[in-house]
Amino acid sequence: MNSTATDPIGAILPVLIVGSGCAFLVLAAIYVFILSKVPETKEETSQSLSDVREVISPGPRVVSLDESTYPGGHLTVLFGSESGTAISFAKQIEREGKQNGFKVRVVDLNDVGENIKFLLAEEYRDNGNNARAIFIMSTYGEGAPTENAKLFVDALSFKAGYENKAIYEFDAEDSAEEKKSEENDSELLKGLNYAVFGLGDRGYPHYNTAGKFVDWALSKVGSERITDLGLGNSGGDLEGDFETWKDNHLWPSLKQRYIDSSRATEGKDTSDLEIPDCHYDVEYLQKSDAIVEADRVSPNDVPASAKHYFTAVDCPVTASRELRSSGSGSTLHTEIDISKSKDLIKYKTADNLCVLPVNDQKVVEALANALSFDLDSVFRIKAAYGYEDNYSVPFPTPCTVRECLSRYCDLTIAPGRSNLKQLAAYAKDPSDRSALLRMSSKEDRTEYYEKIVHARVGFAAIILKLFRSIKLPLEHFIWLCPRLRPRYYTISSSSSLHPDTIHITVSIVKEELKNGSFYCGVCSNHLARAAKNGMVRVTCKDSTFRLPSNPSRPIIMVGPGTGIAPMRALLQERSYQRIQQNLLVGENVLYFGCKNRDQDYIYKNEMELFQKEGTLNKLQVAFSRETTKRVYVQHLLAEDAREIWMMIDEQKASIYVCGAKKMGSDVTNTIKWIASEVGKMRHDEAKAYVDRISKDGRFVQELWA
Repeated sequence: MNSTATDPIGAILPVLIVGSGCAFLVLAAIYVFILSKVPETKEETSQSLSDVREVISPGPRVVSLDESTYPGGHLTVLFGSESGTAISFAKQIEREGKQNGFKVRVVDLNDVGENIKFLLAEEYRDNGNNARAIFIMSTYGEGAPTENAKLFVDALSFKAGYENKAIYEFDAEDSAEEKKSEENDSELLKGLNYAVFGLGDRGYPHYNTAGKFVDWALSKVGSERITDLGLGNSGGDLEGDFETWKDNHLWPSLKQRYIDSSRATEGKDTSDLEIPDCHYDVEYLQKSDAIVEADRVSPNDVPASAKHYFTAVDCPVTASRELRSSGSGSTLHTEIDISKSKDLIKYKTADNLCVLPVNDQKVVEALANALSFDLDSVFRIKAAYGYEDNYSVPFPTPCTVRECLSRYCDLTIAPGRSNLKQLAAYAKDPSDRSALLRMSSKEDRTEYYEKIVHARVGFAAIILKLFRSIKLPLEHFIWLCPRLRPRYYTISSSSSLHPDTIHITVSIVKEELKNGSFYCGVCSNHLARAAKNGMVRVTCKDSTFRLPSNPSRPIIMVGPGTGIAPMRALLQERSYQRIQQNLLVGENVLYFGCKNRDQDYIYKNEMELFQKEGTLNKLQVAFSRETTKRVYVQHLLAEDAREIWMMIDEQKASIYVCGAKKMGSDVTNTIKWIASEVGKMRHDEAKAYVDRISKDGRFVQELWA
């Protein structure tokens, strides 16, 4: 959900951007933030030891600064994140701010929106009348900004004079030679000092485009760099790239620029193992048999990265069936009834369903037992003393401890090295502290990857299995543990044919590890558990898969494995257009791939029915394990090169690709090869051609790692 920032608090912040059942039906109906009433008297609650503040903010917060503690002044971290990695980087900077002399605030870039002048807020300028903005931008998919950063990037692009181009076409050297447009405002952000760190993947052709573009565009609107652009590769050691930039460039440059040498603070040696500052406090309430309802919270106090916790709705699972014929693994077809939530859940054919996962209760109960948490206790979360200015609501409370650990804390994600460093302070056993510090070290990353990442050791397992002497209170656990983020499934149903139900295709993740245990995907296994009369908490998000506005245009679909999901939806919609609406519908061609026709040829019967009724004109299937030489969808595309080129170039067909990142890259290269081979184009012309049809919305990909 993108929105322009109108928050009077948000509108005065400097910036640091970092790239990348319960009765919820009623609360979502009253909008994102509505969940319950605040207790009206002190007697209704048992108070925590800290001072109690009002839960509902009456107005703008006071921006205070203790210059003896924060000689560097204010710094705000804004993140553009898709998977949550950028958020974790933002939190690292926030945790390290005080020891480096800066008061850091983290803000979701979605909350800035188009209001880029917000970066120059008077309240956060230094004595030289400059604001500080460190931008760390995540690039999404094929060179795009993340969804929560899109409005900001579009507005910045316009003001920098970079018009009518996608940012994946950006080239700093070429752009430097371009004539400034009339909209270019070279002094729009004069007085803003900034730095940028980009998160990207070298496996994609447009590596780190968002970070590179924002770094360039800010320089064109009057901003001044604090330090050089940093780039991180998620295909390598992304956290190491970030730590190197942060420790060797960001903090030294900030301190040299903003802190007088006589007042300079040195980053504390982590070996002293002081308990980290916690920005949260918890207020325990009296237990009750009544349903726990959460406080009404102003939407301005809910960051965009947490809005799904407030907007998602509980819906029943009405059908679930196994799609695989035999062999190992499981793929489920799941149907979710939204008939009672249609005023809250709006979906179009092949949109994305946002599913809020729930942790396995065995893990939740074991963790609570290890940390002496009472799962039935009810608490409200609030800002810790001294951190009121930086507080934003992380998730709905009051809630039970069980609800918190089940729905809002990611217990299975592998903790980063910075997390291990933080957890070391809570370990009672000296050997545990030593091991945690050793694995958190930048100098020797081998042990960390071997024992944590590759072994699939999650946040809970760190405490339950590896370092059992770790003990920390609930508020510290919530502060350190990453939030449990939603998972997105491309909807496999047509909203015209199935207006009251949403279908999704779920590959159940269950991976046997070297030690004989199993790693289970948190969301897919939650959906598997909910398969029989269960409830799932969901909301919807727009997809890039949209059929041509002219239904007579042909479409080419490439979806191996569960990538067939949106293709099933598109075929249902094309069938509805043909049979129910009597429209002239263009040719439909599908390329599907799996290992073996007798094991994982999912939706086989449905695809044959689409062929029989005349909706699916051509079905090509690559069975990769049935031949000596592996055959994949891109090979079948190449075999049909002349037919494919005629459909794309002459008939203006749209191409839809869904599946793994590597497959998407191979398909893109095959389309370029077809343009060169059949279309008689040079390599650079073929690349430009594919870029153009992508920009025009005729070549659409949704891929995953």
